Amino acid sequence: MQLKKTYSSREVAALSGLTARQLQNWDARGLLTSTVPSHRTAAGGYTERRYTPIDLFELLVLADLRRRGFTVQQLHQILGVLKEQFHQRLFDATGGGGSINLLTDGRDIYARTASGAFFNLLKMPTQPMLVVGDEEKLKQLSGKLRSRRKSKRSAVA
Repeated sequence: MQLKKTYSSREVAALSGLTARQLQNWDARGLLTSTVPSHRTAAGGYTERRYTPIDLFELLVLADLRRRGFTVQQLHQILGVLKEQFHQRLFDATGGGGSINLLTDGRDIYARTASGAFFNLLKMPTQPMLVVGDEEKLKQLSGKLRSRRKSKRSAVA
């Protein structure tokens, strides 16, 4: 896949598996806003929201977390803690070369700093954790493209 400068909300929906309504809702609620917002045209319509490749990557991670059962409120909390405590974007913490890595066990989201300190972002994000045991059960978060669904026409042809 070749990266573009920006992606339309339709392209993001197709790549992430999110619906256009979810994108609109997440934008309105401030979860992840588009880089180029929709605006009214002279003809009375509206332009489509546009997302950067970094926005797309972050939406892929958020969509994956949502499918795993994390609530939109928890997603807000994760983004807030990353910004306020670690001064990082989600992109930086999930493969963009930031100073922390995000991990999950399926129930919680953890941040691991370069020095090895662990934080539970959903329970006590300011309190470092003592990790005893098997770290291998934790999986690193990253964005994943959704496979496009075949239309009925192409499946018949």
